[in-house]
Amino acid sequence: MTAGAATMENMAIFDSPGKGRGLKATKEFWAGDVIFSEPSLAAVVFDSLAERICHSCFRSQPKLQRCGQCKFAHYCDRTCQRAGWAEHKQECSAIKAFGKAPNESIRLVARLLWRLDKEGSVVSDMQLTTLDELEDHIQDMEEDDLKDFKVDIHNFVDYWPRSSKQHRIEEVSHIFGVVNCNGFTVSDQRGLQAVGVGLFPNLCLVNHDCWPNCTVILNHGKIELRSLGKIEEGEELTVSYVDYLNLSEERQRLLKTQYFFDCTCEHCRDKIKDDLKLAGREVDGVKPSPEQVKEATDYLFEMLEKIEKARIRADYHEVVKICRDSITKTEPVLADTHIYLLRLWSTLSEVQAYLQYFEDAAEYARKMVDGYVKLYHPNNAALGMAAMRAGVNHWQAGLIEIGHAMVCKAYAILMVSHGPTHPITKDLEAMRMQTEMELRMFKQNEYVYHSMRDAALKNKPMTMLHEPKGVEEGIKNLFHRKK
Repeated sequence: MTAGAATMENMAIFDSPGKGRGLKATKEFWAGDVIFSEPSLAAVVFDSLAERICHSCFRSQPKLQRCGQCKFAHYCDRTCQRAGWAEHKQECSAIKAFGKAPNESIRLVARLLWRLDKEGSVVSDMQLTTLDELEDHIQDMEEDDLKDFKVDIHNFVDYWPRSSKQHRIEEVSHIFGVVNCNGFTVSDQRGLQAVGVGLFPNLCLVNHDCWPNCTVILNHGKIELRSLGKIEEGEELTVSYVDYLNLSEERQRLLKTQYFFDCTCEHCRDKIKDDLKLAGREVDGVKPSPEQVKEATDYLFEMLEKIEKARIRADYHEVVKICRDSITKTEPVLADTHIYLLRLWSTLSEVQAYLQYFEDAAEYARKMVDGYVKLYHPNNAALGMAAMRAGVNHWQAGLIEIGHAMVCKAYAILMVSHGPTHPITKDLEAMRMQTEMELRMFKQNEYVYHSMRDAALKNKPMTMLHEPKGVEEGIKNLFHRKK
């Protein structure tokens, strides 16, 4: 029996009370176990990145080769182009005939239908559900969303070639609905940038919980459902569709509008940790008044909007100025777990690292990690990524002791959430060995360590970091939603 087939024996479909179909564990799991892995049924690159991401392996590359026929698809090289040809062949002639490439939803639905027409509704013996059996939630859509939905279907009918098998409009609508509420974000090779959207049938069966027992990552082209801690035999397998850093009311709103259900998990029902997320700072037993906390919260909400506008303009010195003013005014009032303060620290640390003020970046990255530790599950990927960032910032600032400790913390979390073969974990392992070696040198002779470090930095200046992204972007938004 192959390893892949064996993983399907790890779970079974069952009726989850109040949730419909779900998956449960048929054996015991421990933190970091891969419960199953699954390739996509089909996946496409986002419209906005069509010229910067390989349409076959989803790597981001500075120079890509364009398909000579449709002039739309881009590939790393001939190898990737050949590997992607089976999926692109019909799409290629359809784009040529249509005169342009349609949007990502239409492209994904077309790829799904071409594959299902060719291979049937079950494409492998590991697939637990067909697309027909999945919910489409068309009847639950808001009026504006429904209008856009109908435009997509109309455009799809124009795009779909006459030479391909013709489908009833109900069939096409159902697949659009399934993609709309089950599309999963595909990331680039490092797992740091969302670059496309795909459909993974088995993953569609995993229900939501705000404090889940599993996490999903993309590793070498397949998604992996990984256990975050001990899971008992018979226990339901769950992942989180939204970021836990949101308040329970906001999570419930997002889940209702995006996934069409009311979350009744324990964390939403009992508003667990909501008090921490909007808390005031206690000093020597004295807390600020609720009015002071509300005033500081409202002020930060306004400032975060201003910061985002300045960031979009790439006016990073203005971002730093607003962040500093906001910290001076609100840090004495708000707790280190306040979600707006955490967002402020995150933005300031990222921008200061980009501007190469590494000590400042390190200070705020560390504050962010300290706050995250009190809010997130100890093996949450977002906590691991924040610790990695803090480790890099401290290392860049020459603060090797904290830097090494943060890198080790990040490595321990990512070994569970991403596993040892993931490119990020491998990067972290190399970083851990590097910081460990530097820490030994530092403990032997601080002066020699700093002299060697300064000389190394002069000879090889640090490469510029990526431009800071929006505060809501990145690793957290795994489940793709059409904006």
